[in-house]
Amino acid sequence: MKERIADIRALEILDSRGNPTVRVILRLDNGMKAVASVPSGASTGEHEAVELRDGNPARYGGKGVLKAVENVNQVIAPLIVGMEPIRQVEIDRIMMEADGTPNKGKLGANAILGVSMAVARAAAEACGLPLYQYLQGPGPARLPVPMMNILNGGKHANNSVDFQEFMVMPLGAPSFAEALRYGAETFHALGRILKQKGYATGVGDEGGYAPDLRSNEEACELILEAVAAAGYEPGKDIAIALDPAASSFFENGFYELNKSGLGRMTSSQLTDLYRTWVDKYPIVSIEDGLDENDWSGFQEHTAALGTRVQIVGDDIYVTNSRFIERGIREKTTNAVLIKLNQIGTVTETIEAVHLCRKAGWGFVISHRSGETEDTFLSDFAVAMGGAQLKTGSACRSERIAKYNRLLEIEAELGRAAVFRSPL
Repeated sequence: MKERIADIRALEILDSRGNPTVRVILRLDNGMKAVASVPSGASTGEHEAVELRDGNPARYGGKGVLKAVENVNQVIAPLIVGMEPIRQVEIDRIMMEADGTPNKGKLGANAILGVSMAVARAAAEACGLPLYQYLQGPGPARLPVPMMNILNGGKHANNSVDFQEFMVMPLGAPSFAEALRYGAETFHALGRILKQKGYATGVGDEGGYAPDLRSNEEACELILEAVAAAGYEPGKDIAIALDPAASSFFENGFYELNKSGLGRMTSSQLTDLYRTWVDKYPIVSIEDGLDENDWSGFQEHTAALGTRVQIVGDDIYVTNSRFIERGIREKTTNAVLIKLNQIGTVTETIEAVHLCRKAGWGFVISHRSGETEDTFLSDFAVAMGGAQLKTGSACRSERIAKYNRLLEIEAELGRAAVFRSPL
């Protein structure tokens, strides 16, 4: 490759919650331009890479990212301008060494990731390849099954539901386009049902409805009703996936399900609750069913339920290979949630995926609750081939942008596109 990085500039933009985030604009010496925007999470693991914020209360309530922008423009850019964009691993290593901290707290993971994503996109452009093909390499391209968030609770909604996400997975669909249709029709059917029952139909951060329900379990009942109303068979065409985000209601060694009134539970009691639900509902995946530091609880949780459902670790691993390696040794879960901004570079994210593959574990590529219109995630999901993607509900344009990009990819691939259930 002859093309080299000629210029890198960052600026402060807004994410889907109206909070500042980082956008990086990279130009090659042949005039090509690549742009990348960094997402932001609300339910975050304590070991995640640091999202650098200014802390100035006079701007955006302290959430400004001008320091991260300055770090791109003044620190990172001089280090990598002149390099070939295909040298992704080396560029990511240079940025990590310049930061010099274990959690990217000096330069900020938002600064480093923005550059890392832009470099990958520029390399794909320079090679004349779509991003998914550049990142994937040889082999069939596999479209992901969407894990569509249609009911919100926890930190993502101001309501009476403890658990953060109730999702539908159209496992019985024959293609991504049909899976998206199954999910969207179920989402709209749920909206009609909620309206008929007198519930609010406002949506949470990721586009799922956020009504005040009588219980956490009622969310599952309503979803089954919506699946049937949309003309699909629960468990065959569409299954349920959960993300309780249990760290958000873990206090002093207990799980406090206070929003719904269920009260205090131990790890074992909460696992028993999930077991009851798995017996009763077509649940195929449970993410973050326990607290991020409850390693022994997760072992018991996975031993009890792991042969029946996918047990996904998010906050416990934070896309960090060191934690994933421990989880594999201790059989803590059987799948990992993969988020680019949890670890902060494209290279390290791919390394985390490779660990999952080597262990025979599942993995789910995931967005964040604070998103932008950037569709890098869609190409990345196809490139990694894990066949599972979390990117929100069938509304809010920052979520729909990812789905629409996947429709483009499937259409572009034609008969070469692979789509099948991973579970």
